[in-house]
Amino acid sequence: MADLFAYTDGACSGNPGPGGWGVLLLAKNGAEVLKERELCGGQADTTNNRMELLAAINALEVLDRPSAITVITDSAYVKGGITEWMWGWKKKGWKTSTNKPVKNEDLWKRLDEAAKRHQVKWEWVKGHAGHPENERADELARRGMKPFKG
Repeated sequence: MADLFAYTDGACSGNPGPGGWGVLLLAKNGAEVLKERELCGGQADTTNNRMELLAAINALEVLDRPSAITVITDSAYVKGGITEWMWGWKKKGWKTSTNKPVKNEDLWKRLDEAAKRHQVKWEWVKGHAGHPENERADELARRGMKPFKG
């Protein structure tokens, strides 16, 4: 049986500014890649954090059926939010520990819904550190941003 991995990344030119997100989906049997799929998109006026979230959301929403998947992100914001902070935000009615509204609440809720369908393991990797799949996700995010850059 194949293992499923999603390498996700977001990019922004200016923050806010034009941005893009990218996903490299891999089905692997051990080290052998059985199947791969690339996804990307972007927006004209956005933030890096929103693009990081949209990459993870799209990685999960594109799956046709409930799956076991490892999502690898270089965003401490995405990993921390989904694995540590979200339960507290929900408990407090989507407020932070300082009682302020959670930024990007719309996307956090969408990510939460998308993740519920699957068995998701979240991993963080250091960005721009020569990790081949993370570098490809970064290239896809930049490709997704291209139509929105002036």
